[in-house]
Amino acid sequence: MITKSSNGMKIDLPKSLNLTLSTDPSIISAASHDFGNITTVTPGGVICPSSTADISRLLQYAANGKSTFQVAARGQGHSLNGQASVSGGVIVNMTCITDVVVSKDKKYADVAAGTLWVDVLKKTAEKGVSPVSWTDYLHITVGGTLSNGGIGGQVFRNGPLVSNVLELDVITGKGEMLTCSRQLNPELFYGVLGGLGQFGIITRARIVLDHAPKRAKWFRMLYSDFTTFTKDQERLISMANDIGVDYLEGQIFLSNGVVDTSFFPPSDQSKVADLVKQHGIIYVLEVAKYYDDPNLPIISKVIDTLTKTLSYLPGFISMHDVAYFDFLNRVHVEENKLRSLGLWELPHPWLNLYVPKSRILDFHNGVVKDILLKQKSASGLALLYPTNRNKWDNRMSAMIPEIDEDVIYIIGLLQSATPKDLPEVESVNEKIIRFCKDSGIKIKQYLMHYTSKEDWIEHFGSKWDDFSKRKDLFDPKKLLSPGQDIF
Repeated sequence: MITKSSNGMKIDLPKSLNLTLSTDPSIISAASHDFGNITTVTPGGVICPSSTADISRLLQYAANGKSTFQVAARGQGHSLNGQASVSGGVIVNMTCITDVVVSKDKKYADVAAGTLWVDVLKKTAEKGVSPVSWTDYLHITVGGTLSNGGIGGQVFRNGPLVSNVLELDVITGKGEMLTCSRQLNPELFYGVLGGLGQFGIITRARIVLDHAPKRAKWFRMLYSDFTTFTKDQERLISMANDIGVDYLEGQIFLSNGVVDTSFFPPSDQSKVADLVKQHGIIYVLEVAKYYDDPNLPIISKVIDTLTKTLSYLPGFISMHDVAYFDFLNRVHVEENKLRSLGLWELPHPWLNLYVPKSRILDFHNGVVKDILLKQKSASGLALLYPTNRNKWDNRMSAMIPEIDEDVIYIIGLLQSATPKDLPEVESVNEKIIRFCKDSGIKIKQYLMHYTSKEDWIEHFGSKWDDFSKRKDLFDPKKLLSPGQDIF
């Protein structure tokens, strides 16, 4: 566990700012930890803004006042290594400002950055519309997600969440309140999307909407051969416009980990567990098709394609028919289970990677077979699924591998650990990164935390010069998001 204490400097905000800085021990304690539960970083105080003007005044004072202090915007604190923290500085609790306003033509929603995605879904669905791309977990804020990227099973079709934003309101490190889009202040717009909070605090996002389907047909199929599994995944994302699968992900079941068979009928659950024991590794292809009317020809076409043309293990396919909301909010059900068992607050030494398609077999053999399967035990989910590279806009700060390939794989090694086992899991993550570097696999990390400038320069690659210039332009005093450890 890493601990950073407040530097002891007291922050005095003048009464003229009309801001309340809370130093209540319970509020400070909550703001000192994040979802990762690996770091403790103690801020000097927390403000709960009543308006975006409050945030602007705070940053103007920090940039121009006698005593300079750093500022971090915090939503649900879903970072892994203290990225949304600030030692001795001010945390802005973004969840104090929430709002969802759907446009008259229902083509977009203006959403306050502290709003949770689950609330965006509820509000837009009331009008028969919804965003077109989602993260797997909806109980995180809009602003925090857009500052990182926002990935999930719809990315192959509609791109990450950062690709589905029309306009932003941003408060820069100088306290300026600016509206930006592809046409208006584009330097700020592209910088902020995936910009890790370095150039400004997002306060409003204009999110693309489309028709909200009523239900989802949700499938999982099992494979024992990795190449067959990835070939079928790649085939489905290439046929997206033909058969219209709306969601695609993949999981890996390891014999040294917990195998969740609950999606399958009770009569098949022991067979699934036996398969994993027999093969050591089983691959799970997960897809969903959204719909309103089950009698539409496209529904039977999708089912036919899945059941008749894919090469999963015969008999090992299971389908659930669920409400659209329940499908998108599925991870919250797992969260509640883990919370009830006291397992949600464990450390989460997650490792999220993008891997080029051309090296995915090497990654599988070197990492999944030779590292993960040889761990004493694996705890948590392992996700692996392909997506289309052209769904990312390279002008944005968000990074994926700088390669000339159409398909990249999203890898999520979402392990949890007890404080005692944490060093072992972290050393496994380091081993994985080292293997990729030594093997020349050009990965990029997502939700990463580097502590050296050299690592950040390598991460941003050809974008580093622009990234660095934007910092000087929009946050010259380096006040914003110091928890990222970039500048």
